[in-house]
Amino acid sequence: QVQLVESGGGLVQAGGSLRLSCAASRSIFSINAMGWYRQAPGKQRELVAAITSGGSRTYADSVKGRFTIFRDNNKNTVYLQMNSLNPEDTAVYYCHADILDRNYWGQGTQVTVSS
Repeated sequence: QVQLVESGGGLVQAGGSLRLSCAASRSIFSINAMGWYRQAPGKQRELVAAITSGGSRTYADSVKGRFTIFRDNNKNTVYLQMNSLNPEDTAVYYCHADILDRNYWGQGTQVTVSS
């Protein structure tokens, strides 16, 4: 099991940047994959970015070149650096962990991008 706590959301103008953090309650060194999803009002939750224990990264096409996911195993934390934000990035962002094919979610953090 793991508890995930997100932070770093907020209100930002278009073109701005935010860094989201996901702090885990246990070591993330051996967790298969961790990632960030988002859900906008009236839309399904979608994958934004993911990183495996080996360091492989996956990004949604809509964020490639703007967002970067990285992990600090010493701090048991996964980050999402978001640059060049636009209003379409407005959503609740959720941290996710895949541990032995079980899914764990954080409570979410709101990101709002104003035009």
